[in-house]
Amino acid sequence: MITVTPDAAAKIMESARLTDSEGMPLRIAVTRMEDGSFHYAMGFDETRDNDKTFRSEGIEIVVAPPSAELLNGTVVDYVELEGNKEIIFINPNDPARQSEA
Repeated sequence: MITVTPDAAAKIMESARLTDSEGMPLRIAVTRMEDGSFHYAMGFDETRDNDKTFRSEGIEIVVAPPSAELLNGTVVDYVELEGNKEIIFINPNDPARQSEA
């Protein structure tokens, strides 16, 4: 399951309005790089066969099967980091997050 915080949901909805993507699901993907780190991507996209679907804070989320297990338990948030506001992925499966513990 993927959870979106209220702040992230507001930013995602604003982004959908600005890009004429209202009503489209948000696709989230993760790729495990050669060094084991995770690379995240997201954008508005159509639902495809075999996609896993989630809904959180009014946001429909679609995930392709290869990313689903790696994203399980992820929280999508919108926070201020070093003076800039940005979307972040808090993923318990991400090796970078595990090394912070």
